[in-house]
Amino acid sequence: MSMISNKSEDGMMAELNVTPLVDLMLVLLVIFIVTAPLIVPQSMKVNLPKTQAVAQQDQAKNTPLIIEANGQASLNGRLVSDKELSQELRQLSSVPQSQLQISVDKAVPYGRVAEIMAMAQANGVTKLSFVSQASGKK
Repeated sequence: MSMISNKSEDGMMAELNVTPLVDLMLVLLVIFIVTAPLIVPQSMKVNLPKTQAVAQQDQAKNTPLIIEANGQASLNGRLVSDKELSQELRQLSSVPQSQLQISVDKAVPYGRVAEIMAMAQANGVTKLSFVSQASGKK
């Protein structure tokens, strides 16, 4: 005895197959992720002005801090310990329009520079700059 089904085999499917749609969206997402970094820098054209080096007029307001290759700090040409440097930076912060100019040797680890920056911030120094040497064209 065979069982005969009353359901018609020719009926329409009630489900929507979303797999091809998901595949298409993933391909489009990958294409967007790959091309977006290439498009953004080209769309932001910034022409910076070209200037010649200019000496600062108010040298008396700048305080030079030199960090040597061994990590030793010199403030105004005088070797100072971290404790002395902290006290000097506190005095520097009370001078209006003062700026700390930091010159760091290439060999100094970043951790030492971060310590000096944190020390300056803790003692109220709000303006600091890093001094670099202009590289010549070879």
